[in-house]
Amino acid sequence: MARRRCRARLPMAVVAAVAVMSTTAATGSPAAEQGPDKPTIRYTEYGIPHIIASDWEGLGTGYGYAAAKDNICTLADTYLMVNAQRSRYLGPNGRASPGQNQNSTTNLNSDLYFQRIKDNGVVERLRGRPAPDGPEPEVEDAIRGYVQGYNRYLAETGVNNISDPACRGAAWVRPITELDVYRHAHAEIIMGSADALLDGQVNAAPPGASAAAPPAPTAGKAGRKTAGTTGSAKTTGSAETARTAERIRDAMAVSRQQSMGSNALAVGSQGVSGGTSMMLANPHFPWQGKNRMWQSQLTIPGKVDVSGASLLGLPAVNIGHNNDVAWSHTVATVAPFGLFDVQVDPLNPTHYLVDGAWQRMTSQQVGVDVLNADGSIGRVTRTLWSTRYGPVTTSIQGVPLPWVVSAHAVRDVNMANLRALNTWFRLDQAKDVHDVVNILETTQGVPYFNTVASDRKGNALYADIQAAPNITDEHARSCLTQTGQLLFSQPLRLPNVPPISILDGKRSACDWPTDPNAVAPGLLDPHKQPRLIRSDFVGNANDSAWLANPEQPLSFPRVMGDMAAPRSLRTQELILTAQKRIDGTDGLPGKGFTPENMGTLLFADNSRAADLALNATVTMCQSVPFGLILVDGNLVNVSEACPILAAWKDHDYTSDSRGSWLFANYWVLLLGGQGTEKLPWRVPFDPKDPVHTPNSLDSGSPAVRDAFGRAVLALRKAGIPLNAPLSDVQKVTRNGERIPIHGSIGELGVLNVITPGQVDGTPDIVFGSSFIQQVRFTAEGPPQASSVLAYSQSANPDSPHHADQTKLFSAGQWVTERFTEEQIAASPALRIKVLD
Repeated sequence: MARRRCRARLPMAVVAAVAVMSTTAATGSPAAEQGPDKPTIRYTEYGIPHIIASDWEGLGTGYGYAAAKDNICTLADTYLMVNAQRSRYLGPNGRASPGQNQNSTTNLNSDLYFQRIKDNGVVERLRGRPAPDGPEPEVEDAIRGYVQGYNRYLAETGVNNISDPACRGAAWVRPITELDVYRHAHAEIIMGSADALLDGQVNAAPPGASAAAPPAPTAGKAGRKTAGTTGSAKTTGSAETARTAERIRDAMAVSRQQSMGSNALAVGSQGVSGGTSMMLANPHFPWQGKNRMWQSQLTIPGKVDVSGASLLGLPAVNIGHNNDVAWSHTVATVAPFGLFDVQVDPLNPTHYLVDGAWQRMTSQQVGVDVLNADGSIGRVTRTLWSTRYGPVTTSIQGVPLPWVVSAHAVRDVNMANLRALNTWFRLDQAKDVHDVVNILETTQGVPYFNTVASDRKGNALYADIQAAPNITDEHARSCLTQTGQLLFSQPLRLPNVPPISILDGKRSACDWPTDPNAVAPGLLDPHKQPRLIRSDFVGNANDSAWLANPEQPLSFPRVMGDMAAPRSLRTQELILTAQKRIDGTDGLPGKGFTPENMGTLLFADNSRAADLALNATVTMCQSVPFGLILVDGNLVNVSEACPILAAWKDHDYTSDSRGSWLFANYWVLLLGGQGTEKLPWRVPFDPKDPVHTPNSLDSGSPAVRDAFGRAVLALRKAGIPLNAPLSDVQKVTRNGERIPIHGSIGELGVLNVITPGQVDGTPDIVFGSSFIQQVRFTAEGPPQASSVLAYSQSANPDSPHHADQTKLFSAGQWVTERFTEEQIAASPALRIKVLD
């Protein structure tokens, strides 16, 4: 019945929409001059909603309705998580993804973490503050509308009639409140520290006690003095300190490889052909769960007209463009948290020393409901501990941090950050890249992200201006513990792993100081954070800011990342792609970027690793005596592999490439979790030539031969032919159909990152290229944009937009964007929903 009523009213809706759009012709502006009385959703090809309203509340209403229509189960699951109720409905032993990694902790640990935040009123307190700390009025209005739109869709549909089987009839699907949305936003903002530290915080317990119950009283007495140390290093020795630092580095490196990333390239007036600037956004986000991106256009005539994608459930565009500016974010090399090593009283380990006096830790009972195996509801309670610096943790990324003579406390730079909402709402309205810089500096809300942007005036911007800990180089030298020095100051195992600080908590002066130029206490002065504006190009592929453009290396405090250090192969590929296209030396016609060649270059799926090492690998293979390599006592015949790799001349990870899967397996085994600079290169890294070094793989290295033999053996054991096309082995399942996916892992230096893995025990894509958008500005006229959402708009298998863009992405094709009112009205797929 509801559908029949909608159809009956459609002609009137179309008439109303045409009346709204007709105001455009006289002005030539991209959007209508006056919004409709009721929020209106115009759907074009691939289910992309163009939402227009007369105010922010109406805009939020349209966004909430359309987002719920596409992804009600994913959103409801997110609200379940941030309200600490996963254990209550799904059981305590299920897996949760509160951070950047998939299924990184248990439901129980996730609930305890978020329940503590709820008990402490963190989000309520931030929401109640005036801007810039709290939400600006337009943010409040949009979120109020979002709740109305979400709840309206749920009421119209009914929980029992939801078409997605993932939550149809589920008791945990319910109407939401504005606080739910703020909790979700806050969870996204703090997720940069959740994976590394969540389990350690909710499991932390004093020596001899369990987090599940309060510790027994001890004979210790506050004020008792003991022999002090500057941290665990002095009691366990320098060798153990080095081992601990190495384990933490290794764990952070693995996590970084398995979590989100991105590429972004901004090209200025000197680097484009037939325009003033271009922007390529290529975020690598999860393909499942709360960190899916969702595409829309949001318009309030005269106020905002922005197109792009957002993290699902946040009613603003996070990555996209308006009429004058295009921007994207990439994951930065700033650790959004820091640790403090506090000396504890051995007789009373919940007391810690600060400035020569003992202070009591704060204990907090946190309890959550859990679903028992027999269907009854039980209660789990933990005692969680905090210091003046923040919560105590007994592990970081799974590496133990024993609570013995010292304990480690966490300070999260984003725990008091709700400012990111203001940042994104204002970026949606930016006028040029200078405006972008001003927004980043005055809100300082970006969490652990770089920003790359281009504007109509021909500028290209890179900016790592964010909520960063105020750890200047001088502060680090004064306050780092021995373990902290190894983690923070020395070269890291992989180039894009952030420096981790462990500061001396015995001295209050070692806390992050307040800078008068920063927006909030403990933040680094935004003017000290790196930025670069050029007319040729800038880019980032998750390395530090040092080489945003190799012609102008940047310097910055160590807390922001490394300098004069090896770049990842993906960074090299991004820079070389930009340089060769601008110079016209890449084999394509002409010079400079155009919409045609920018998309072609991204989907060429070229591997920088293969460029550097394939020939040496083939030489090694051909020189192996009798074609046999000894692997764990077994002889592996690799002679079949030599001509396969020799024939793989394009070095690509397109769907029909043969030999690429073999090379990928070999390369991962050769790396062994190390950075590429650790490989047996004949030419080592040279900071004066960071884009081309290291190079020349040593074909005679035993490590090269061993990794290759193991790769051949692994593929044979898996039943995969050595010359299998990539399309045979790298696929995603949609409604039983296996769709080939091109691209590959970032370690291969492929820009179009695709990371295969297991989802619910089935081979699938875990994360990688998600919302890809390219935008060109010209001196006049609307922006020219195209995009593709690799996993499509909807997680609902019953939706017609569950796999349509995935198939488009598989074929290397794009959606031509409809931005102006005329373009939207001309869509042959146009469907209109008026929320009256």
